[in-house]
Order: sequence, then C-alpha cells, then structure tokens
Amino acid sequence: MSDTAFAAELREKIISDPDMILEDRDLMRALIAANERAMGANIVDLRGVAMERLERRLDRLEDTHRSVIAAAYENLAGTNQIHRAVLRMLDPVDFEGFLANLSGEVAEILRVDCVRLVLETLHNEEDPALRRLGDVLCVAEPGFIHEYMRGARGGQQRAVVLRQTLPQSEAIYGEAASWIRSEALMRLDLGEGRLPGMLVMGAEDPHQFKPSQGTDLLGFFASVFERAMRRWLA
Repeated sequence: MSDTAFAAELREKIISDPDMILEDRDLMRALIAANERAMGANIVDLRGVAMERLERRLDRLEDTHRSVIAAAYENLAGTNQIHRAVLRMLDPVDFEGFLANLSGEVAEILRVDCVRLVLETLHNEEDPALRRLGDVLCVAEPGFIHEYMRGARGGQQRAVVLRQTLPQSEAIYGEAASWIRSEALMRLDLGEGRLPGMLVMGAEDPHQFKPSQGTDLLGFFASVFERAMRRWLA
C-alpha cells in the first residue's frame, strides 16, 4: 500500500471514529506539541496551556480517587476483622476460657502478638485464683492505669491510646516487653463501684499502632469487651 493510500485510509478511520484519537492522551499531547511548533515560538496556544492544567487536575483527582478507594477497602477489612474478633471473644462459657481465648484465636484474628487485661485491685497477684487465669491477666495497684495511659503526656486522658511502648511496659508484658514495640491501650469501665480496667494489645512491629491512626474500631471492641467483663464480674 502506498503512503498516499495509507494516509487516505487513516484519514477515513479518524473521521469515522474521532474518539480513537481523543481518548489517547499521548497522541493528543503529540498533536498539540506539533501544532505549537507550527505556530512558532512567539505564539502561545492558550488551549494547550488549559489542557495541560486539566491533565494535571485529572491526575490529582485520579490519585485522590485511588486513595479514597484504598482507604474504604482498608476500613471495610478492619471492620470485618473486629466483628470476627468480637464473635469469637463471646464464644467461651466460663471466665478462664474467656481470658485464654483473648491470647489465642482473638489475638490471631486481630493480628497482634500479645493481649493483656489489666485490673486494678488490692488483691495480691500471687493469689492462686489469679494465677489460674494465666499470663493474660495483670493486676496493678489503684491509679496504675491512669498513669500508664497518660505516659509522658499531660492533659485529658483518652479512652484509646495508640503509641510505641514505654520503658515501664515490663509491668504489663513481663519478659515479652523486650520485643513488644507498639501498643493499643483501651480503658475499661467495669461498672459502678469497681476500679477501672485496661485492655492492652501489643505488637512487635513498632509501627502497627501509631497515634495518627483512627481509634473508632478499637473503641467499639473495647465497649463490647467491657460489657462482657461486667457480666463475668457480676
């Protein structure tokens, strides 16, 4: 096929289906650049400038769209994860099983390396009844939870705190404190007339729990947990 015949055939295809060119960003950019060269250096093509700006805006919108979609999927996955952990947490029919389940399947579902329940009490931690409950339960003196959650920060205490672990974390994690690097702390209201509690999730990854992360899902989990605890304590 001669160049003339090929050009004629290409021209007919473009005329019959102009979207073929309009939807090709690289081709449109090449045509605009050729048009600017044909006009000379002393002429500014405002349409070309406007198109470049629109392309930049489109790129930013596409990036934002992808970020929103990714955040939505991540939030949905997190919600499903919390729901599965809540259902599994409510399965045991006795308190010892309830606590053991926390460090077992519940921790696996939540993908955390350590779970601890801290209760403020005047009882001795060597009490045989407490030892039967395993390593999940930690007992502390009144006021410990407030001070531990506040850490080096002052001001009003939050219900959920996400951060890297502090030097005094050994009181909660024991030997595991040597490799637990970040933690989620959830204050528990165990009912009128009772000292507060704290649910702790620890992770070896120092970036798994960060102050910049949202706390709504963990707040929901803590709310379900404290209601279950009130029933056991009753």
